[in-house]
Amino acid sequence: MSENKRIVLSSDHAAIGLRKAIADYIQTKGWDAVDIGPITSESTHYPKHGAAAAHKVASGDCRFGIILCGTGQGIMMAANKVKGIRCGVCCDPFSAQMIRAHNDANMLALGARVIGDGLALEIVDAFLNTEFEGGRHETRVEMISSLEQ
Repeated sequence: MSENKRIVLSSDHAAIGLRKAIADYIQTKGWDAVDIGPITSESTHYPKHGAAAAHKVASGDCRFGIILCGTGQGIMMAANKVKGIRCGVCCDPFSAQMIRAHNDANMLALGARVIGDGLALEIVDAFLNTEFEGGRHETRVEMISSLEQ
């Protein structure tokens, strides 16, 4: 079976432009972008968009998720309510590396009103190019997962 190269992307109205830029960018890197919207700038609620993307990752339909709102915080909180999701907000590439390497994060949240497009793409690269280290971190990830029971 081939590796799942699908990444779901979603946002609220505040981050449509950045979400589309990221979708285009990850496709140039060989990933399949599954953009689930929204498509208009009409005000919408980030919790439903974060949860919808999280369910696609939790089900295995998509390997990773990238979600965006104004700060990244609210949409991240919503996604983390879905069992099996480990999502972190990142404003720098180092944090994106660490949530993958140490926390086995399967979703990345970004704040469109906090970071610019260039930095966002650097953060996405760091997230996607970092593997989970396992080892002592595996025990900690299992401890986080046990909180869902």
